[in-house]
Amino acid sequence: MSHYYRLVVSCPDRVGIVSRVSGFIAGHGGSITEASQHSDLETGRFFMRYEILADSIGMPPEALREAFAPIAREFEMHWRLTDTRLRPRVVLMVSKESHCLVDLLYRWTAGELDCDVAAVISNHEAMRGLVEWHGIPYHHVPVLPEQKQAAFDEVQRLVDAVRADCVVLARYMQILPPAVCERYAGRVINIHHSFLPSFAGAKPYHQAYERGVKLIGATCHYVTEELDAGPIIEQDIHRVSHCHTPDDLVRFGRDVEKAVLARGLRWHLEDRVLIHGNKTVVFA
Repeated sequence: MSHYYRLVVSCPDRVGIVSRVSGFIAGHGGSITEASQHSDLETGRFFMRYEILADSIGMPPEALREAFAPIAREFEMHWRLTDTRLRPRVVLMVSKESHCLVDLLYRWTAGELDCDVAAVISNHEAMRGLVEWHGIPYHHVPVLPEQKQAAFDEVQRLVDAVRADCVVLARYMQILPPAVCERYAGRVINIHHSFLPSFAGAKPYHQAYERGVKLIGATCHYVTEELDAGPIIEQDIHRVSHCHTPDDLVRFGRDVEKAVLARGLRWHLEDRVLIHGNKTVVFA
């Protein structure tokens, strides 16, 4: 695979940002292989993502960051420069439903997700055999009602121990406490069906069937303290009709959840998602 640097920028919008950044890269011999920009006219915020062929620029990422820092200060930028040779480390969390976990592990082994799966954490033992067959450490952390704080202290310890860059809730059916959400803000990705708040609670697809819904879907989003209300990364739908049974709706829902979560994770790993308040800019 080619070696790239990714430059991601958010700053107040003004004339000359693209020219200044592009000129800086060109001045160091850099070849821009992909460029995306967006101006939010409502908030006056500018967003940018560049992929730069690393071999063309002739300096390591540390030196490039140091050279770019004066421009970042000049334009009041929130920015990061990542090196694609440093693969993000991901922790997957799961409960008893396997479809999202199985799909992500398949895509990871097939090379579709450019990351290292550092560990899987679960509040059940059900997925141990599957995960360990892939050669991935499996950590069983029960979440008992009277010991939730201790359980999430252990989850946090495990995530920190493997130096995780991203945590994915692949149908992990426990609510993360506010302290964990805050510690890993912008780095925890979740998936849920798109019936909320209409069909909350148990068996949402059966509730939807009883109401005769015509569309089912899924939402991939970042986790915040407010349950299922964080910045949305990706969504999709599947049309259903009166001919379909509750089991059909469950099957369609799983298919949509898998696809949406995989796309959202891939875009996050590729630095394509920029958080903007409680929304996102996605350069997909």
